Amino acid sequence: MKVLMMGNPNVGKSLLFNRLTGARAQVSNYPGTTVDFTKGYIDGGERIEIVDVPGTFSLVAKDRAEEVAARMLQEAEDAIVMSVIDATKMERGLYLAMEVAERGRPMIVALNMMDVAKEKHIHIDAAGLEKLLDIPVVAISAMSGEGLKDLRERLKDARTVDVPALMERTGVAK
Repeated sequence: MKVLMMGNPNVGKSLLFNRLTGARAQVSNYPGTTVDFTKGYIDGGERIEIVDVPGTFSLVAKDRAEEVAARMLQEAEDAIVMSVIDATKMERGLYLAMEVAERGRPMIVALNMMDVAKEKHIHIDAAGLEKLLDIPVVAISAMSGEGLKDLRERLKDARTVDVPALMERTGVAK
């Protein structure tokens, strides 16, 4: 199994990557660029390759890192996507997650920084968001390690978002 970790810059993807892989990582330049990405593995039963894709705000590239992120998603057709979202900045993260969803890739959402959200008195109903999106949503804190076991276990549950149905459910399609 191959998992692309995608998210905005500064959402804790690299810390999450290090927690999941035990920091056994290989840093590489994307072919033809100076943009780095990191690859590592989770061992335990099935070996899972994790790729920490450069941070991006959109799949409509405005700089070299975003261009590489979009291209990595396009080229890794067999990969699932772990959309890492900062729980204190949901709108920004969900925008990118929906762009990825439109590409028809199996997905799981890792709602990171839940500890920070709690400190800021931000309540997020992860189960409600999972029901709305109809894909796994796991509340985590990469800093403390909270929720990471659940995240690893739920990777196998990743599935595509039925975007037209989601738009209908949320009233966007009207």
